[in-house]
Formats: sequence, C-alpha cells, structure tokens
Amino acid sequence: MKLEKEIHKAGGFSNLDLLASQVVEGFISGLHKSPFHGFSAEFAEHKVYNNGESTRHIDWKLYAKTDKLYTKRYEEETNLRCHLIIDNSASMHYPSLKTQDLEHLNKIGFSVLASACLMQILKKQRDAVGLSIYSDKYEYYAPEKGSERHRHMLLNVLEDTVRQERKTAATETYRYLHQIAEKLKRRSLIFLFSDMFQPDVEEAKLFEALRHLKYNKHELILFHVMDREKEYEFDFGDQPRRFTDVETGEKIDLFSSNVKESYRQMVDQYFSDLKLKCGQYGIKYVEADINASFKKIITTYLIERQKFV
Repeated sequence: MKLEKEIHKAGGFSNLDLLASQVVEGFISGLHKSPFHGFSAEFAEHKVYNNGESTRHIDWKLYAKTDKLYTKRYEEETNLRCHLIIDNSASMHYPSLKTQDLEHLNKIGFSVLASACLMQILKKQRDAVGLSIYSDKYEYYAPEKGSERHRHMLLNVLEDTVRQERKTAATETYRYLHQIAEKLKRRSLIFLFSDMFQPDVEEAKLFEALRHLKYNKHELILFHVMDREKEYEFDFGDQPRRFTDVETGEKIDLFSSNVKESYRQMVDQYFSDLKLKCGQYGIKYVEADINASFKKIITTYLIERQKFV
C-alpha cells in the first residue's frame, strides 16, 4: 500500500503532511456521496448561496459548471481559530506497536494523524491552528497561527510525538487542561483527543477543567479515543493473559472470558456517564475508534465549523 511506505521504521510517521493530505483528498473526493454534497473541492473558498443574501458575491463561473449557486468567501470571512489538544499519556500509546500504518494505529498514532488531517482542512480554509500536548507534564504549546511555516512546525512536533517512547506514569489531565484554558484568550474551536483514563477521584476535577476550556465562549469537542475491540469489547480470546496498567504498572493474570461480562457492564456505565456529563456541560462527545476511518473526525469538524462561524 502506497501510504504505508510513508511510515517511519521506528514506529512514527516520516511524512505526516503527505499522509494527511491523501486522507483529506480522499475524503473530499467522496463528499458528493455524503450529506455534505453542497461542498465542492473548492469548499474552502465558497459557501452555498442562501435565498435573501446579496447576489454581489455569487460565483457565476462556478454556477455555469455546477448549476448551483455559491458565493465567494474571503479571508476575513473564513478566518477561524482552532486549537488541538492531544493527551500523550502512557495509556495513549496502547497498543504497543513496532511500526504503524493506516491499518494499524495505536491511540496516539490515530490522534496525531487525525490532528494532521484537521490541519490540512484548516489550511484549505485559511484558518489559524494552535496545538497543546500534555502527558505527566505540559509538553508543548503553540498559539493559533495560519502561516505555512507554523503548520510545518506543528507537523514536526506531531511526528516527534509518535516516535517517543512513553514511560509508565500517572497523568493529572485536569491540571494541564486548566493551564491550556488560561492560554486561550480569543474565542476558538477546541478539539481534545484523549482516552479519558483517570482515577475516579479526579472525575469532578476533570470536568471542572473541561468547563474551564468552555470559558470565553469556546466550543469544545471531545474525541474519545479508544481501541473499541480491546478496551470496550474486551476481546482477548480464551487464553490466560497478563494485563498491565500502562499508567501505574500494576499487573494481573486472568482469563478475559471470566470477567468480560462484568467488565462490559462497568465500561457501558462509564461511557453513559461520560456522555451524560458532556451533554450537561455543552461539550460535544464523539467516539473515535482507532480501527475506524477518519471520516467521523473530519465530518465532525465540518459540522462544528458551520455552527461556529
């Protein structure tokens, strides 16, 4: 597969920009088959004409080609600020992979490539993008900018993030989300990629931090990153296995089939509570399965952007 050749031998992406570009181009080419059929390949520069609007900016050349009315969108109209936040804690590096490709990604690999895809879309629409990465420390911050130089700097940071070897360590997510919220002064569209693993005692603190991110009329979208087959379905076969908590290092030996039913009940309850809490606080919750395509990620962005501008 052509895209697989762009995967770094050490497990990271060697040309993240090219990978993201091809994923996005594939998505755009299929837009006419989706609910977003109103978009064209030039959707970054046009919007659908609505009855009652001024006809001054209608693109008549595009009308002649498509038989549909679009108005031109200028840079000051399309400028939007978007901030990407990536949880780079130890649990996000599950499953452990020697190499990654589009068919085999761990949670951090999926989050990084999804972020790069969003950056490609933002580039097409001339929007500004910023980035924050945290683990057991606040690893990286860059404010929202729209320059090509800035975007390439962020791509290099994302590539390095995938290549890192993550040591076992607990992460106080809420602490770093508060710090990020303090840095976001102007209204932004915020995307958080996280598996939402944290001790139960920190749940209240976590949602207090998420509410902080909503301050100043920011819009927050939570991509709940997971390996659904393993972390939700708990599909590990019938052989005895040793399970290791990647954040604490704790180990336990068991037959997964013996605990699968009770595990599923607990996970179902956790997911339901998480979705309910997000709804209460006005946070858009999106399940992001690392074994699925990036269509849901990009579609979510397009929907939220239409609401935001």
